[in-house]
Amino acid sequence: MPGGQVAVPVGVAVRRLHGLVAATHPLPAAAVTAFAVAYALGVGLGARALAVGVAVLAGQLSIGWSNDWIDAGRDVAVGRADKPVVAGEVTAPLLRTAALAALVVAVPLSLALGVRAGLAHLVVVAGGWAYNAGLKATVWSWLPYAVAFGTLPSVATVALPGGSPAPAATTAAAALLGVGAHLANVLPDLDDDAATGVRGLPHRLGRRRALLATVALLLAAVLLVALAPAGAPGPLALAGLVGAAALTAWCVLEAVRRPGGRRPFTAAMAVAGIAVVLLVAGG
Repeated sequence: MPGGQVAVPVGVAVRRLHGLVAATHPLPAAAVTAFAVAYALGVGLGARALAVGVAVLAGQLSIGWSNDWIDAGRDVAVGRADKPVVAGEVTAPLLRTAALAALVVAVPLSLALGVRAGLAHLVVVAGGWAYNAGLKATVWSWLPYAVAFGTLPSVATVALPGGSPAPAATTAAAALLGVGAHLANVLPDLDDDAATGVRGLPHRLGRRRALLATVALLLAAVLLVALAPAGAPGPLALAGLVGAAALTAWCVLEAVRRPGGRRPFTAAMAVAGIAVVLLVAGG
């Protein structure tokens, strides 16, 4: 190769790219970004909703990569074959570089929304990094999720001309949604985490109580969003309330009958979906 450069085999490059994508935690990152864009459109931000989405995506990439970089040693110790570092697709130093680069990019993208909106989004990103950097292993593991998710709607509302923070009910509902998402996200990894000394709030609650707490928090988010507006709930809010109540009852029943099954987790995610739809529709 000219200049002494060594060509990277195509197969290696493809595996590396796949590993980088997988290490972003693509589904949660896409879900958070989609919610941010949809909410921004709902509050009337118009074309600038795309700028919100780009900034949020950069922040989520940095959080995802930092998670797999910081957890690389623990993942190797428990043989997490689903993790790109363990699978040999990427290295921890590469993830560290990617995480820091995404963080650097996220700063100007955030501030481009306006100083207040940018700082609000950087609070969201800081919450994710704080969780990855150590809070995940403490009883305060829920706090970064509450702060980050609770702040996220305000990124859009503050970016509006003469904008102000999101309504209190929206902020509280988003925070409840975040804590519920934290509990639900950790449930599949309880055993692996325990083997490496990670004892966040879900680990201290135990699988069954953590699952029931997840559904209770998500149901509370639905109730708050549906009932907070003045006047009687509209058709969408009523449908959301009925659906969330039915899913919650089913989740509790399944958790008692089959505490290790996947159905309660699926029901909890469906309740979270209802909460997100109502949040976006309420704008």
